[in-house]
This record gives sequence, structure tokens and C-alpha cells, in this order.
Amino acid sequence: MKVVAFARTQQGSGASRRLRKSGQTPAIIYGGTAAPVAVALDHNALFHSLKKEAFHSSILDMEIEGKVEKVLLRDFQMHAFKQLVLHADFQRVDANQKIHVKVPLHFVNAEVSPAVKLGGAVISHVLNELDITCLPGDLPEFIEVDLSTIEAGASVHLSQVALPKGVSLVQHGDDLTVATASVPAGQVSADDAAAEGEGEKK
Repeated sequence: MKVVAFARTQQGSGASRRLRKSGQTPAIIYGGTAAPVAVALDHNALFHSLKKEAFHSSILDMEIEGKVEKVLLRDFQMHAFKQLVLHADFQRVDANQKIHVKVPLHFVNAEVSPAVKLGGAVISHVLNELDITCLPGDLPEFIEVDLSTIEAGASVHLSQVALPKGVSLVQHGDDLTVATASVPAGQVSADDAAAEGEGEKK
């Protein structure tokens, strides 16, 4: 994913305000062996990019004055009530150095699981992202959680999530719950309903 940035020489709150009035967002690129570089990005392009999930968990090609650097979005600040990006931080990445990043989870196949089809259960997503480490070339845009085998009343834990090649989990605590399948109070599963029907016939 490509991002075009412009070098900026003037810094400080006054210079940043002038940039924002002109439709640009101040940003900084840091990390690696080079010194931090102050840049400006087109605000509207950045604002729309931030709405894309992949922009937050992909290695970006940052072009500055014809030169391209590999960077990762590390932070951004929004205005308290306006749709305005105030600032963004990007970190340089080295192809040979592992990075630590949060990656979103995509839950799939819930609708074909026994929990939903037979148990009438509701799937709750306990975690929406994972802390991982990997080389930049192995960074996934997201990690899939397959719910096709989950039973009513059961849970999916971190140990059951298949990680892409080269990706390691940054563990916080024990085997955390990722998703649960619970039957709403007062609702009976298809199996229970069938059993009750058999009982009435007798």
C-alpha cells in the first residue's frame, strides 16, 4: 500500500496549524538508523486510508521526494469532535528485524457451526485483535478464526487459532478466550426441541 508524503522544514504548533488549514496532516517517521523525519500527508487521502483495516496492519510504501521507505503506522491522533486527523506516527521497518504489531481477527464459518445451526447459540467475539511478532515480510493483514466446529456453550481459545507461517503470539496471561458460543436464556436448541417433541408423542 503506497503513501505519498512531503518533507516539511517548519515545525512547532504554529506550523502544524498552518499545515492543517492547507489540507495537510503533520506526521513523523522514526526508527532504524536514520534520524526522525518530519513530513506532511494529504489529509483527505490519510483520513480515507485510516478507514481501511489493512492500513493499520500492513507494511506501507512511504514515498518522500521520489524515495520510498518501508514503514508501519504506529499511532495517530484525531480531533475530539471533528473528522480531522491531527497527527500520525510511522515507524521504519527493517526486512531482517522482527516487528511487534497488533493484527485484527476475522471470524469465519460461524453460521455453519453446530452452535449456531443446532444450538441456536450466539457467538460473542471476546478478542478482536492479536499481539504478534514476525518479520515484515510475514506480516498478515488479518488472522482468521475458524468457528465451524464450535459447539453451543463452548469457547475458542488462543491455542486453537492457526497462526500463519513465521508469526508468533505475544502472550499476555494464560490461554485467553477468543470467542464464545452461548445459548440465550429461554431459548432451546434444535436437539432439545426435538427431544421434547418425542416426549409429548409418548
